[in-house]
Amino acid sequence: MSAVPVQGAVSNAAVARTVVIGGGIVGVCCALYLQRNGFAVTLVDPAAPGDSTAKWSCGQMAVSEIIPLSKPGILMKVPGWLMDQNGPLAMRPGALPGILPWFFRFMSCARQSKIVDIAQSLSSLTRNIYADYAPLLSECSDKALMGERPIIEVFNDSAYFEREQPHLELRASLGFKAQRLSPAEIGDLEPALKGRFAHGLLFPDWRSVGDTEGFVAALTESFLARGGRRIRSEARRIDEQGGRACGVTLGDGDAVAADHVVVAAGTGSRRFFDALGVRVPLEGIAGYQALLPDSGVEIRHSIIYADGGFCFTPMTRGLQIGGTIEIAGRGAQPNFRRAEIILEKARRILPQLRTDGVEFGVGYRPFLPDTKPIIDRSRRLENVVMAFGHGQLGLTLGATTGRLVADLVSARTPELNMTPFSAYRYA
Repeated sequence: MSAVPVQGAVSNAAVARTVVIGGGIVGVCCALYLQRNGFAVTLVDPAAPGDSTAKWSCGQMAVSEIIPLSKPGILMKVPGWLMDQNGPLAMRPGALPGILPWFFRFMSCARQSKIVDIAQSLSSLTRNIYADYAPLLSECSDKALMGERPIIEVFNDSAYFEREQPHLELRASLGFKAQRLSPAEIGDLEPALKGRFAHGLLFPDWRSVGDTEGFVAALTESFLARGGRRIRSEARRIDEQGGRACGVTLGDGDAVAADHVVVAAGTGSRRFFDALGVRVPLEGIAGYQALLPDSGVEIRHSIIYADGGFCFTPMTRGLQIGGTIEIAGRGAQPNFRRAEIILEKARRILPQLRTDGVEFGVGYRPFLPDTKPIIDRSRRLENVVMAFGHGQLGLTLGATTGRLVADLVSARTPELNMTPFSAYRYA
C-alpha cells in the first residue's frame, strides 16, 4: 500500500497517526503514552515482542545508576581493557580505530564537574520512573511484572567501596538512598552468600523485573489490546514531503502513513540520522548474559557483584548472570566467551551452581559518550521525535521517556528541562 502524504500540522490528536520505529522497551512505552494521549499508533519492529536488548539485561530499575561509566583515571585503564579480555570491561583491539572519536568524547566526560552535571541530569529522569510506569503496568493482566525487593551490591573488600564513596555521596546528595550492610546482614538477606562477602550495600529504592522478555511482551500486549497496531517488519526509511515526515517505508516496500514519527530503535536509529539532520556519536556496547534454567541455588534479590562486574538476577525463566561490557566495534560478531567468563566467575562464588542447559545471550546497549539519552525533536523534520541512546538505563527509563515523548508529539512543553537530552549537544 502507499502512504498518503499529509500537508501541514495536525491539530486533532484524536485522529493523528503516529508511527513508532522500534518495539523495545523505550519504543513500546512511547507507543503506550501516545495512545493515552489519543493518538492512533503503529509500532514497527522486525523482532518478536520482548526479543530486544532489554531481554539480555540485568532487569534492574536502577534509579540511582546516574554516575557515567567515564570516571577520573579512565584513560589509564584503556591498556588493561585491550590486554585483558577477561575483565569486566574489555575492548577488542580491532575496535579501537573506529571508535576513537567516540572514545575521546567519552574520556572528556571523566572530569568531576562533568560527572556531577551528568548525574544531576540523569537524576531528573530516574526519580520519576515508578510514577511513570504505574499507569502502564496497571493495565497489564500480570500485576507482578515488577518485583518489590530492593537490590544488593556486594564487595570483596573495603577498597572498592572506598573508591566508590564519592559517587555514593553524590547519589545521596541527589536524594537516593543506600544502606551499608554487614557480613551478617548480607547472609540474612541472601543465605547463599553467607560468609562470602565482608561489605555490601542495600539500595531500597531499586527494584528488579522477574522476566525482562515477558515485561516488554506484556506491555506490547497491553498496547495491542488498547487498539494499537504492531507491524513486524524493518523500517527502511522515513518518507517526507515539504519538510515534514509523511510516513515510513517498510522492508517489503509497503508504506505506513504518519502525521508524526518517533525514532526509538536503539542502535538501529543510526539508519535515520541523515533524514533527521543529526550527527550523533551513538555506539552499541555489548552486554553478555548467561541464563541457568535450573541453577540449584536460591537467590532472592538481584545482586550486583561489584568487583566481578556482573549481576545475579533471579527470573521466572531461571537465574540470569551477566552485565560484563565489551566494546567490540560496529558489525562485530558476538564473543560468547565473554558469557562463559561470567559463568566461571559466578561458580567461584557459588560452586554448587548447576549449568545444565545454559543459554548465552547478548544485548547491544545504545551508548552515547556522556551516558545521557537523546529525547528531542528533529529540527529538519519537525514532526519527528527522537528517543534513543539510553545505554544501560533503557529498562529503567522506558516509561519516563514515553511520557516525555508524548509531551513533545503533543506540542506540550515538558515540565522537565530537556536541554541535557538534546540531539544537538554534539554539534
